Amino acid sequence: MAETDLYLPVKLFLEKQGYTVKAEVKSCDVMAMRGDEPLLIVELKSALNLQLIYQAMDRLMVTESVYIAIARPKRGVTVNGLRLCRRLGVGLLVISKSGSLEVLADPVPWQPRLNTKRRNVLLKEFAARKGDPNIGGSTRKPIMTAYRQDAIKCASHLQCTGPASPKSIQQATGVDRAANILRNDVYGWFRRQSRGVYFLSDAGKNAASTTV
Repeated sequence: MAETDLYLPVKLFLEKQGYTVKAEVKSCDVMAMRGDEPLLIVELKSALNLQLIYQAMDRLMVTESVYIAIARPKRGVTVNGLRLCRRLGVGLLVISKSGSLEVLADPVPWQPRLNTKRRNVLLKEFAARKGDPNIGGSTRKPIMTAYRQDAIKCASHLQCTGPASPKSIQQATGVDRAANILRNDVYGWFRRQSRGVYFLSDAGKNAASTTV
């Protein structure tokens, strides 16, 4: 859909709510007024993109009532796109080829809500990780997590002692989750020799020399 195809559905939608609507007022695609209420601005684009977000942010400097209107994407508006609009305090309208309009978000101030579960996961990982073994921005190398550090401790112990039980590894290394690490074998480092006894694979032997 062209941007001009979005105008009439937006105009009709606003007029039904009692607004007086005019197009292309200065640099604004759509401007609407209703009584003594703050002016309302709508920016039109065929798709949600960075340029449209910049325009909306600029309009927020003159009014708190700003919407962006886009053609309905084939796969729908992404969660991140909708989340961005809400965080900016910008309303979002989507318009189908038939001209029907749907309001996905209204321009209200964003009230942040902490995800305490995610925060606690971050804090737990931060506290458990020994030192600062990674380089910020890395994308093509394994990240040294607290779990990986514990797995390396287990591998290093087996390298020194030979086959051992999870309990003895836990006692020697202080890794409380040693049994889970050996049993789940996320990295392919550990092999079970017999019930309750593990030894290192070749990959585990290489990992055992890693500095944590």
